[in-house]
Order: sequence, then structure tokens, then C-alpha cells
Amino acid sequence: MPAISNKGQIMPQSPIRKLVPYAEAAKARGVEIHHLNIGQPDIKTPQVALEAVKNNAIDVLAYSHSAGFASYREKLAAYYNKNGIAVTSEDIIVTTGGSEALLFAMGSVTDPGDQIIIPEPFYANYNGFATASGVEVVPVISDLDSGFALPPIADFEKLITSKTKAIVICNPGNPTGYLYSEEEIKQLAALVKKHDLFLIADEVYREFAYDGLKHHSVMTQRDIDAHTIMIDSVSKRYSMCGARIGCIVSRNKELISTAMKFAQARLSPPTFAQVASEAALETPASYFTDVIDEYVSRRNTLVEGLETIPGVKVAKPKGAFYCIAELPVENADAFAQWLLEDFQLDGKTIMVAPAAGFYSSEGVGLNQVRIAYVLEENLLKEAVTILREALQQYNA
Repeated sequence: MPAISNKGQIMPQSPIRKLVPYAEAAKARGVEIHHLNIGQPDIKTPQVALEAVKNNAIDVLAYSHSAGFASYREKLAAYYNKNGIAVTSEDIIVTTGGSEALLFAMGSVTDPGDQIIIPEPFYANYNGFATASGVEVVPVISDLDSGFALPPIADFEKLITSKTKAIVICNPGNPTGYLYSEEEIKQLAALVKKHDLFLIADEVYREFAYDGLKHHSVMTQRDIDAHTIMIDSVSKRYSMCGARIGCIVSRNKELISTAMKFAQARLSPPTFAQVASEAALETPASYFTDVIDEYVSRRNTLVEGLETIPGVKVAKPKGAFYCIAELPVENADAFAQWLLEDFQLDGKTIMVAPAAGFYSSEGVGLNQVRIAYVLEENLLKEAVTILREALQQYNA
């Protein structure tokens, strides 16, 4: 029998999706599941985006430019400039989701055997992207007690070697909901400039900053234009996860030229999804005001509920729509599977994402879960009740 590649064998499973077979089996038994495991918003997609696809006049569903529609990139540049990020359409390549943008970034700045430093916990697929690129993730641990704030710069500096090519951050953070301060971004800027590294910032949740706080993009640090790479996506901003449209943005012309070769190799991003994404830029500001108010209310409902459960610790998110909760269990993977296989309360259970998969350090986060508060408040209250009863039974 032909051998499977070593790369394929070590490719990590998604902690978000690996429990799906158990969820499907539970549903087949008639159990209702509250999905707290995946960042799929239930907020309606802007109607302007849906109408643009419905009412288009396309006769031939053709390839677009490998960098994406020129009209879309120009409107994206205008959007960024309005938000204090001075870029042109030439600084932008449209990608098939933020995932492809991250792959293009890693492919453009690393070779097999190189290293990237990432504060953990981090978006689980960074592990998969690194594996696919033959790159080693070097983690620097942030902790729940600090709310997952940026670790001390000295912790980063002692990990930098000749193989280090980039530092990767997610701001606001998935899975933590942490929002980096302007001072923290400046510290990172000084670090990558000192050591001549790239700073790759996944900013797909930029619109979701709470409690009067402001999102600070790495692209505002103009003294490191050659170092900064921004990753973005329409998935969360406009509740358009299925569109699979993102972009890579950088003022580093050589970086964009290199990423363009990867873009040409995959031909072009999807046409209809670009039509929808371009139209979505016409979404009124009131849409985001209403969405942010909704997420703040959901966050408060969830966090306050979790804090009433004995033995549960939670860091209050400042952005995005996730939180990390520490549970009074030894192994959150086993507990999450048990929730789907062996537990129900009035015919209902919950599905969570075990947080160990959001770390690359062995043995860290084993008793933590990521919870996405993408359900209505009444369902979040119900989910907290289910979790409380489940923990009591599990630990009995």
C-alpha cells in the first residue's frame, strides 16, 4: 500500500470540528445541541450582499484577476483608509478566506524548517497552516489570570533564533477575545524591527472591540511598513463565513509580489463571493453598532453565568466573540465527548471546543474549553444551566 506523507500524518485535527461525529450521532438520537464550539455567527448577513448575488447580470462565471476584482480592491483600500490604515489597492491581494491569506503569508516569508513565534492559546488552524508549510510553531504562553494579555517582550526575545522569521498575532484574539493595547502593538513593532522579522497580524475581528476600547492595527505602525502583514476576512465582519473571501495586505512590495505568485498558482478567488463581498462594503455603520451591542450583551450573559458555576474560571473578552473557560475537570477533551455521548438535560446538551488544541505546548490547556457566544441570550442562559448540571454529574 502506498505510504501517507509524514506531513499528512502529523497534520493536527481541528479541536473545533473533531467532535462532529459525536454531535451527529447525538442528533440522530434526538438530542438537541447548543453549538458553542464554532465561530459561526447567527447574525444575518447584510441584505445588500445577498441582493448583489441574487440580482447580478453575469453571463459567464469567469475567472477574476488573481489578486481579485480591481473594483473590490479599490473599495477595500477606501475602507481601510477610512479606518486609519493608509493603503492602496496595490497593497491588497484578495484570497479564498483568511485561511488562504495566512498560507500565502507563511509561504512568502518562511522556508521548511523555519520558525514562527505565536502567543498561545491561538487560532487552532495556525498549527495546521504551519504544518502544511513545513514551519515550526514556537509558542510563548499567555495566561488566563492576565486575561491572555501579551506576554512580556523578554519572553519573545529569548525564543528568537536564526530560524525565526515572523511573529504572528490575532487581534482581537481567537480563542481568547483579548484585544491588544496600542502600547502592546508598539512593543511588538519595536521587537520585529530590532530583529528584522515579519509581524503577521490576523485582524479579522477588528470591528468587534468592546467597552469603549479601540482596535489598534499593526498597519498603523508606519516605521515598520516593510515588516507588517495584515490578514483580513469578510467571514465574521459581515457574517459571511461561507463566502470564503479574505485578503492579505502589506506595504512591502516584495512581499505582495511574492504572495501574488501563490495567488496565480491557485488562479483566482471565487467570483460570486467577491460580488457579495464588494457589495457588503456598502453596509451602513448602524449594522455594526447593533451587532456590537448584541455581542456585548451576549458576552456579559455568558461570562456572568459561567462565574456562578463552582470551579469555573473565565477571562472576560474585550473583543471578538469567544472566551476561554477553565473547568473543574482533568481532561476537557474527554468531558466534551461525554457531553455528546452520555449526557443530556431535558433532551439537550452543549458542544464546546477543547482548548488544548489551541496550544502547541504539550499538556497545556487540558482543562480549558473555548466557548463561542454566537447564540441568542436565552440559549446562552440555557447552555450555562446545562454546563452546570453536566459538571455536577461528571464530577459526582
